[in-house]
Amino acid sequence: MNEQDFVAVLWAAAALRAPCVGEKGRGPNLPSLPFQLLCFRPPERKRFYQNVSISQGEGGFEINLDHRKLKTPQAKLFTVPSEALAIAVATEWDSQKDTIKFYTMHLTTLCNTALDNPTQRNKGQLIRAAVKFLETDTLCFRVEEPAALAELQKKEWDPIVAWAEKRYNVAIGSSTSIMGPNIPASTRDIFISHLASYNMWALQGIEYVITQLKSLILSMGLIDRHITVEKAVLLSRLEEEYQIQRWGNVEWAHDYDLCELRARAAAGTLFVHLCSESSTVKHKLLQD
Repeated sequence: MNEQDFVAVLWAAAALRAPCVGEKGRGPNLPSLPFQLLCFRPPERKRFYQNVSISQGEGGFEINLDHRKLKTPQAKLFTVPSEALAIAVATEWDSQKDTIKFYTMHLTTLCNTALDNPTQRNKGQLIRAAVKFLETDTLCFRVEEPAALAELQKKEWDPIVAWAEKRYNVAIGSSTSIMGPNIPASTRDIFISHLASYNMWALQGIEYVITQLKSLILSMGLIDRHITVEKAVLLSRLEEEYQIQRWGNVEWAHDYDLCELRARAAAGTLFVHLCSESSTVKHKLLQD
């Protein structure tokens, strides 16, 4: 296996982040992939390049590692639609030190997903998958006990739900039932229409943010710049934060999870905005 193929395998594993057999968590439904790849955890690899730059090709903007063209896990030329996104991705590669930590390169992972489309979904399927999250949206499921948590949910979640209802002219509501609230068909249709205004690349980013926050409502508030990344993550983890305040913090573990979630949510949001813009910047080369 040559160097490019080896890197492609590492990217694939990093992009999938699929759980091994018996491991908790949900990974993408990709039965055609070999068991060894699904259970593979990418190691850190020694940095093999000196300079990172971007260049414009026929299909968009490309990433160059020295004189090598970056490629996707499926060996496609790594080409992105905007110069700003290319610079952001190149910065991820340029920021790697002695070893390459693929699991920290969220923008690269999102671009690989957009380019390779491993689940082979079209735009309509992406939109329907995003809107389906309304059925299990974190903000729509409330508790009755303990009373303090129920009050906290009402205080923190009700304003963002009210904002979404006003912003999109929809009815959402909330429920303490395990079945959740009854989301009107008209609400689904409006969100479908709104999401249809985004291109395929941006939709990949939107779905990524939704899966991180477990909430379509929070994700749209974040993408619409109504709330910050820190606020969106705090609201998505409200019950966990309540339990931490009550029972205490697990040393380093909770802080690590919090930072990781912020990083993923921020990267996904940035990806959406960079894929939705058409502006360019002047400087293409990152090295001095």
